[in-house]
Amino acid sequence: MKVDGGIGTDLNKVAAQAKDAQAAGYTGAWTAETSHDPFFPLLLAAEHTTTLELGTSIAVAFARSPMTLANIGWDLQSYSKGRFVMGLGSQIKPHITKRFSMEWSHPAARMREMVLAMRAIWDTWLNGTPLAFRGEFYTHTLMTPFFAPEASDISPYGVPKIFLAGVGELMTEVAGEVCDGFICHGFTTEKYLREVTLPALARGRAKAGKTMEGFEIVGPSFVVTGTTDAEMAAAVAGTRQQIAFYGSTPAYKNVLHMHGWGGLQEQLNALSKQGKWVEMGNLIDDEILNTFAVVGEPEQIAPELHRRYGDVIQRVSFYAPYKTDPARWQKVIEAVKAS
Repeated sequence: MKVDGGIGTDLNKVAAQAKDAQAAGYTGAWTAETSHDPFFPLLLAAEHTTTLELGTSIAVAFARSPMTLANIGWDLQSYSKGRFVMGLGSQIKPHITKRFSMEWSHPAARMREMVLAMRAIWDTWLNGTPLAFRGEFYTHTLMTPFFAPEASDISPYGVPKIFLAGVGELMTEVAGEVCDGFICHGFTTEKYLREVTLPALARGRAKAGKTMEGFEIVGPSFVVTGTTDAEMAAAVAGTRQQIAFYGSTPAYKNVLHMHGWGGLQEQLNALSKQGKWVEMGNLIDDEILNTFAVVGEPEQIAPELHRRYGDVIQRVSFYAPYKTDPARWQKVIEAVKAS
């Protein structure tokens, strides 16, 4: 199983973080789009590493156009010598319309079209195919030589892989149909993965006339561990609050409903509107915590991850909203990679 780590968005620290991630044995390192651009750090990470795969988990797709993403992906793939993964997510409507001031409609259909448009643009740049993409949401029909990058930039490596994050069935089907991989949201359980996510991915692959062969799934990643009672308590508290935060989002309520916790979503949502973040975490009991997260001593993490997901995921990216002993965490990484 591949193990991915994270790098931050402080450009003064990225080089060292990327070097450390490669030295620690991570297969890849991902950035997230929160308060800073997710792509700039990857340029520095590419400069200071040689084998580390580099990706976004995630970049907000609908904050950009297919042409913008195609340019960014092309340049990062070229500069990293084939190590870039374009990880996309839709975000939710209020952020797209109120934060980014961009359009929102039919997110799954729009995402499908966005990925296909990017692939059409790359095909034009790489193979000289006339650009003639016409869709419901995006139209790209103009590409003159002055604006086309050199095919030799990327031809030794091929175009970037595209991964898509999602929770709902429609978006998950899109990932199976037009992408190279799927990033499970941290707010995913083993039951939801097996009964909802995997069938949806398989339906998408079937639409494209493909099997799951070669398709990568980045698995659920909440991990609660520590080497002392104090560390474990901090890990539990931090993870409870993160689960509660996601659980308050209406878009993710189906995960809770599957486990019979539907009423919890409304409670969490109401508390979130009051800013009662600690109280929200208190609603995440031990059963919920252990359903969403792998909980245990560092030596127990790899066996449990393998038991839950070893037959269905190809890589994992840990979600640990707390600090733990680096040396022990290194052993967790090694054990998961060996499983």
